[in-house]
Amino acid sequence: MGRGKIVIRRIDNSTSRQVTFSKRRNGIFKKAKELGILCDAEVGLVIFSSTGRLYEYASTSMKSVIDRYGRAKEEEQLVANPNSELKFWQREAASLRQQLHNLQENHRQLMGQDLSGLGVKELQTLENQLEISLRCIRTKKDQLLIDEIHELNRKGSLVHQENMELYKKLNLIRQENLELYNKLSETEAVNEVRRESRTPYNFAVIEDANVPVHLELNSPQQQNDADHTAHPKLGLQLHP
Repeated sequence: MGRGKIVIRRIDNSTSRQVTFSKRRNGIFKKAKELGILCDAEVGLVIFSSTGRLYEYASTSMKSVIDRYGRAKEEEQLVANPNSELKFWQREAASLRQQLHNLQENHRQLMGQDLSGLGVKELQTLENQLEISLRCIRTKKDQLLIDEIHELNRKGSLVHQENMELYKKLNLIRQENLELYNKLSETEAVNEVRRESRTPYNFAVIEDANVPVHLELNSPQQQNDADHTAHPKLGLQLHP
């Protein structure tokens, strides 16, 4: 036998009413969550119990849902009544003018102008605002200086590292040049020795720019009779 139809009316028993409220509240919250997930809908649900306690659920955020609801209601009213649209924009323009006036007045007061109508409390509030602004400005300035110092230190480290690399390369080039110079000196010395070994006669050369040079070819004297068969020795002498 199926369940009978439940009559929808207020439950007199407070305990039963609270139990039913708790069960149905959980059920409707569950349905709202499922609706938002399944249908990609923005859902907002607000419930106040009989004791005044607030229960709410929003698929995004309650503030977003309420703001969207307010904009939608205003758009509906504007579409339904053209005169209300004109009044709406008139109110918006008046509100913006008032905000601009307040900002200009606050700016003049921060610059030290139009202070005659302010009392001690207002002046103290203005002074506190200026002190807070100065602290924020100094903090920002100090942070920028610290960042610049860190950047300069980083660049200095990079330049120092590059200088060290260049110094190493310079030393390497000097070492290679020294080795080449030593090899060249050894080669010149070997060539000089080879040239001297190939010369059959000895030359005595006296360098003097002011003295004329005379070359003479003389045969050495005969020493004894046993040397008649020997080849004559020729000596080249330089006489001034």
